[in-house]
Amino acid sequence: MTQPYLTFTRPILLPTSPILPNPELDDIKVEYHPHSQISSTVHHFSEFTRSRMTEHTVPRNNTPWEPFRTRLDFEIAEIALEAAMTKDQTNRLLDLVHRSASGNDKFTLQNHDEVRSLWDLASQRYTRFQNDTVSVPFDSEVHEFEMHYRPLWDWGLDLLRDKYLAPHFVFDAQRLSKFDGERFVRFIDEPWTADAFWNAQSQLPSDAKPLAYILYADKSKLSSFGTQKGYPIIARIANLPVHIRNNNTALGGGRVVGWLPIIVENQEHAKKKNYVDFKNAVWHTSFYQLLASVAQHSNTGYWFECGDGIKRRLWPVILILSADYEEQCIMALIRGLKGKFPCPVCLVPQDEQSVLATHEFRTRHQSEDVLRTARLKPSEKEKEAHLKAFSLRNVENVFSRVRHVDVHRALSFDRLHTNEEGLWGDHLWKEVKFWISDLGRDAAVKLDKNFDGLPRWPDLTHFSSVIAVDFTDGTVLGDLSKMIVFAAQDIFTSSRCKLGHLLLRCIRHYIEFDIYASLEVHTEHTIAAGRLAVQKFSEIMAPETLKNWNFPKKHLVSHIFDDIISKGATRNYSTKPNEKMHGSLRKIYLQRTNFKNVASQILHYDEWLLTSTSMRTELDELDEYYKRNTCDPETHEALDLDDTGEPESTTIHAHLGSRQGNHSFSDIMLSHGTDRAFTNFRMKLNGFLNGFLPQHNIPLPDGKCIHLRAEDMITVFHFLRVNYESIVDWRLHRDLLRCNPKFYGLPRYDCVIVKTADKPFFARLVYMFSCLIGNTDFPLALIHPYDVGIASSRRRRDNDMGLWRVRAKPRISSEIISVQSIIRGAALANDPETDGDYFVIHTVDTDMFLRVKALQDQPST
Repeated sequence: MTQPYLTFTRPILLPTSPILPNPELDDIKVEYHPHSQISSTVHHFSEFTRSRMTEHTVPRNNTPWEPFRTRLDFEIAEIALEAAMTKDQTNRLLDLVHRSASGNDKFTLQNHDEVRSLWDLASQRYTRFQNDTVSVPFDSEVHEFEMHYRPLWDWGLDLLRDKYLAPHFVFDAQRLSKFDGERFVRFIDEPWTADAFWNAQSQLPSDAKPLAYILYADKSKLSSFGTQKGYPIIARIANLPVHIRNNNTALGGGRVVGWLPIIVENQEHAKKKNYVDFKNAVWHTSFYQLLASVAQHSNTGYWFECGDGIKRRLWPVILILSADYEEQCIMALIRGLKGKFPCPVCLVPQDEQSVLATHEFRTRHQSEDVLRTARLKPSEKEKEAHLKAFSLRNVENVFSRVRHVDVHRALSFDRLHTNEEGLWGDHLWKEVKFWISDLGRDAAVKLDKNFDGLPRWPDLTHFSSVIAVDFTDGTVLGDLSKMIVFAAQDIFTSSRCKLGHLLLRCIRHYIEFDIYASLEVHTEHTIAAGRLAVQKFSEIMAPETLKNWNFPKKHLVSHIFDDIISKGATRNYSTKPNEKMHGSLRKIYLQRTNFKNVASQILHYDEWLLTSTSMRTELDELDEYYKRNTCDPETHEALDLDDTGEPESTTIHAHLGSRQGNHSFSDIMLSHGTDRAFTNFRMKLNGFLNGFLPQHNIPLPDGKCIHLRAEDMITVFHFLRVNYESIVDWRLHRDLLRCNPKFYGLPRYDCVIVKTADKPFFARLVYMFSCLIGNTDFPLALIHPYDVGIASSRRRRDNDMGLWRVRAKPRISSEIISVQSIIRGAALANDPETDGDYFVIHTVDTDMFLRVKALQDQPST
């Protein structure tokens, strides 16, 4: 009997909500799934919160170090665990502690064996790994393999019963929208704000709540030498917010829940269809051991009292499968690159992958019917022909054993392998290097020089050279793609290298759709813009380059924005957080195993790490409780202290730091007199203050104009912290900016966007200081404005590469501003061809990308 499955049509954003009576700009509307029986609500933006308030009155555990006898025992054992100490090293450490122990806390641990036994005892608080044998027939023999796993349902319940995580779980689908002045515009970020979660809840009984799993699997080498590989399965819970879910170190983040067997290649059968089917059958048979508990409860649901004390009827749903293309082919049981239809999501013909077009979607129901029909065929040849017509394998899919799961819908776009390491790293970047080589050595030297000359920016790799380096890390490759247009635009000119110029135009559109795909929050506008960028990329790349683009990673980009509508922002199903976990597994392999039968050793140690993490969280929580309950000795009221022990301050927009002392104007002119930006510095400051104070209803001292004298002092600073609201996710973000003549031995003067009554402009910080007027300190900055008008003809040529040009005023035209008028920091790349011209590096983050897009969309003047 065919089990129920999620029906599917191409995702579209539903019509925006009608205007409610008298909504205000930026009001947030929350529509809950009808099964929740919660009425829609509208919140003012400043009052909107995404999670329930947590109470910090009583810690969940007053002795979180148990079963260790004392806190000191636990913390010493924790250090030994984190450092992956050997038995001998652990015993030596314990001996030293005993010899030096003094104070109030007793230390009782005796040796390494006792520490191991206590970690095993402590690990019983969470679901332990099991080890089962799976049997799969091949070539007239039954082959057996070991499968290590934590029952997936039980692992999920571990998180659900945790009181710390309880307030963060979201069990009901929501549709969120923001009022833009005319209508409510829907936006999507977390999985429960997207369509698949809503549709899943619609399929369940009205009293059921989806417990949505995100699963990842991939094999990788456990060391840079040797052949040993590991095949972990990593799970996350989609009901938790992304900052918890994508964390790999804390409870609630990603966790290894399974370890698939790896079949040693048999050269006699390698690449034969039956042998490939056999390997796929081993994968799916083994994976079922992990899913068996979930499959069982997907028929009836399961009543469970969660950490908040509320009983819920939980219903497991495999919402997202996160994997690279090769792994997706295994999950979907399709035939891969050379199959007639090589996409695991749709039925795109093998020879049409380079064309951006709509194709029929695969469905669970269709795949099951094809397999069932094929197995009824009288001959192996007819059976194979029927399966081959749909590029499917003669293997039962494990995900078909879980109700309400369609494997083809759960499979999700993988930015890391498809874009950063795929389209860019394996293809576009190689094309860049080819044409640079074609131009000769001078072009290669110039490209390296241009990259080295680009400004440094936090969380963005700075490249001193690129041509002679082989990049393998996806994040580094992604950073390289963000900078390439700025570094190569004066090399790949249309006159010097026509095909290189066309390639750079193609890369421009690739970068645009990749950044749109990476947005943390999507609206109908960003999704439409992203689809358009994909279309432009596809249109330009085929006719304008000589490369054959007919391969799966080119086609898969057509599904990006369908997935965003269905499952939320791409970071919800990114493989990157999971790939990072391979590093910790390699570390365990190298430091904690004897390199034989490594799976059980690695997973045993991983259990200890999970337990240690949980105990440390509870211990920190207990410390915070006692800290928060420190009372004022006079009022007996709790003191609200921050981490520095000082009363917690309110968040301010901009804050100066790295104080350099007080300097008189005469001293400043002696030091900077040759810099034309400081011409009439004191007079400029007088003029600024005499205008700024009245404009902001601040009385002038004694009602008289300010006339600062040469001997008057100001305080100089080299650092500026700016908190700004991102126009992508509307949350506070932070830029750390420098205005320092010798930052790590080199001058660094960062750039900023300055707000004015007319329109914002870009500028470079020249000098930062505070000036005391009366009893008030005013934080100010001397800036070099980059706001000279650009001719519309020049703008049109720049737009061909997606660039936004700014031009510096003469340096003598420096201005003084309040640092509170700085919107955020900016990175500007020098245009080597035009002195005083710069390009705004709009690719540094998603907020800057949308800000520059808004400037480009304004009509030319």
